[in-house]
Parts: sequence; structure tokens; C-alpha cells
Amino acid sequence: MTHPLPPPIYVRTNGFAVAALVLGIVWFWWIGSVLAVIFGAVAVHQIDQSRGTQSGKGLAVAGLVLGLVGVAVLAVAVLGVAAGS
Repeated sequence: MTHPLPPPIYVRTNGFAVAALVLGIVWFWWIGSVLAVIFGAVAVHQIDQSRGTQSGKGLAVAGLVLGLVGVAVLAVAVLGVAAGS
């Protein structure tokens, strides 16, 4: 007796993960950095909740880290301008 195969599971890359990485790379006047942090956090949460149907956690984490670096550079720039005034 043969058992039927289970239906295939289609794994898709999370769109927020891709957006986080792109915005983290571009920075876009630091608005991109803030959005990269937000999108990266949302993507990681969605991927964790997807039970294996979404991929891209590495992209999301990379975008999140690049976004945090951009926010840190913005904070240093603002403090530098404020200290110079």
C-alpha cells in the first residue's frame, strides 16, 4: 500500500526582509535607516511565525543591523552639530 505524498510547501522570501536590506544599504537621508530597522523587525517576526513558509531571516537581520548603523551615524552627526553650536 502506497501513501500519498504530502502537498508541497512553497517557501517564499519575505518582502519586508528584502525591503529592510535595500533600505539599510541605501540609507536615503537616514529615513531609510529608520525604515530598515522597522521593516527588519517586522520581517523577523513574520518569518518566525510562518512555520517554515517564509525565508529571508538573514536578509532581515542584515537590513536591521545596517539600519541600526545608519541611526547611530545620524545620532553621532546630530550630537556633533549640537556640540559645535
